Amino acid sequence: PGWPSDFKLRIAVLTDIHAGEPYMSLKRIERIVETTNALKPDLTLLLGDFSTGHRMITRQVPIKDTASVCAGLTAPLGRHAILGNHDWWDDRAAQKRQSGPSLYGDTLKAAGIPVYENDGVRLEHNGRPFWLLGLGDQVAFIRGRGRFKGVDDLDGTLAKVTDDAPVILMIHEPDAFVKVPKRVSLTLAGHTHGGQVRLFGYSPVVPSIYGNRFAYGHVVEDDRHLIVSGGLGCSILPVRFGVPPEIVLIELGS
Repeated sequence: PGWPSDFKLRIAVLTDIHAGEPYMSLKRIERIVETTNALKPDLTLLLGDFSTGHRMITRQVPIKDTASVCAGLTAPLGRHAILGNHDWWDDRAAQKRQSGPSLYGDTLKAAGIPVYENDGVRLEHNGRPFWLLGLGDQVAFIRGRGRFKGVDDLDGTLAKVTDDAPVILMIHEPDAFVKVPKRVSLTLAGHTHGGQVRLFGYSPVVPSIYGNRFAYGHVVEDDRHLIVSGGLGCSILPVRFGVPPEIVLIELGS
C-alpha cells in the first residue's frame, strides 16, 4: 500500500549464501550471480550470512573470495548488502571486542558492495525516488548461552528518511518486523531458510521467537508487508527438504 502503483521496480534478493565447500563452492556462487544477472533486476540486495554457518564442510571459502564473486552482480541501481548473525559470530575479533568493525562488512565494502548498518540511501529509478534502508543485525554478539546483543537501531535507521518517498527496509532476522511501522512500504528478510525443512507449509524448527509466523514467504500484517526468503545455503546442518534454495525476484508496481 505504501508503494505507488505506477512505480515499477524489479528487485532481486539473495540471502544466506553460507559459503563453504562442497555445498556452496565459489563455482556455485558464480552460477547464482550469473542467474541473478540474467533476471535483469533494477536493484540487487544481499541480506547477510555470507559465512558458512556449520562445520560440515571440506574447505572454507574466505569472505574475500565470496565478496569478489558477488561484486559481479550487475543492476542499474547497484547491489547493496547487510550483514547476518553468522557474519558477526564467525568474526572472532569482533566477538572478543563485542563491537565492530566487522571483517565481513569491511571486506564487502572493499569489493565495492555498500553495506548498511542502521543506515540507508536515497535512490532514483526513472526519475522516481525511494529509500533503501538496512538494519544492523539483531543478535550480532554472543553474550552467553542463549543471550545476545544486537547492533540494530530501528528508530535511528528510520530517522535517515527525510522526505515522503517510499521506503524499502532490509533486515536479516525477520523478528524486527513486529516493530516496523506502516511508513515502510516493504520489508525484506532472510535468516530462517524457511526452516530448512518444511512440510505442508509448516516448518518444525524456525530460528525465530515467533515460530512459523515469519518462517517463509509473503507476510501481511496490518497492511504492512514482509517477504522472507528461503535463502540459498544451509546453517547448523547441510539439509534442505520442502524449501529449496531460491533467488527471490520481486516486481513492484503494475
